[in-house]
Amino acid sequence: MSPVTKLILFDIDGTLVLTGGAGLRAMRHAFRDVFSLSHEFDIPMGGRTDAWIVAKAAERYGFTYNDVDLRRFHDVYVEHLSREVHEPGPRKGMMPGVRALLDALAARNDVYLALLTGNFEEGARIKLGYFDLWRYFQCGAFGDRIVERNDLLPLAFETVRARCGLDVPPEQTVIIGDTPLDVAVAVAGGARSLAVATGSHSLEELSETGADAVLSDLADLDAALGALELA
Repeated sequence: MSPVTKLILFDIDGTLVLTGGAGLRAMRHAFRDVFSLSHEFDIPMGGRTDAWIVAKAAERYGFTYNDVDLRRFHDVYVEHLSREVHEPGPRKGMMPGVRALLDALAARNDVYLALLTGNFEEGARIKLGYFDLWRYFQCGAFGDRIVERNDLLPLAFETVRARCGLDVPPEQTVIIGDTPLDVAVAVAGGARSLAVATGSHSLEELSETGADAVLSDLADLDAALGALELA
């Protein structure tokens, strides 16, 4: 029987890393190239899935798209992202304490690490690969076709089960994220949540979301493990 007793699902942007605006720049380029969108792109992206962003842009700017268009958008976006991720930008970097926490968790045999992110899977690989973090995660739930972020948690369970046969219950699952929407996924699915104020939301804002634990960042390894009930 597997010794794994806890599933830990990480968000990416604002939680693990910030790419200095690379994702936004790549989105703008892709909307221009695929949908000839000349408007200033102002769709809210924080905590949203990439599929939701495309759907919301279509609603706001009045263009239509189908599965073929979405795939083309994906391909153009990741092509731009693979270049933009190497450019400088504000607050670009790995969030405090991330690598030490991932190293500590990867060394344990009672936890399984996966991703729960609104990013396209290939976009996630590019972002995390740039910071040498992709290697910590064997699988995840991504925003390639999922529009509503709350639907990512069932997908994560399904993916982890298919990947390695693990069937960890929601109450032994922790979502780590930096937005109220990350916490909402956990609440909706009966999982626990750890909110970190390393994105665009303050400690006070995150404390009002119903998160099980809130930290300013992950720099204090003992505090982070304690919040995950792994101390």
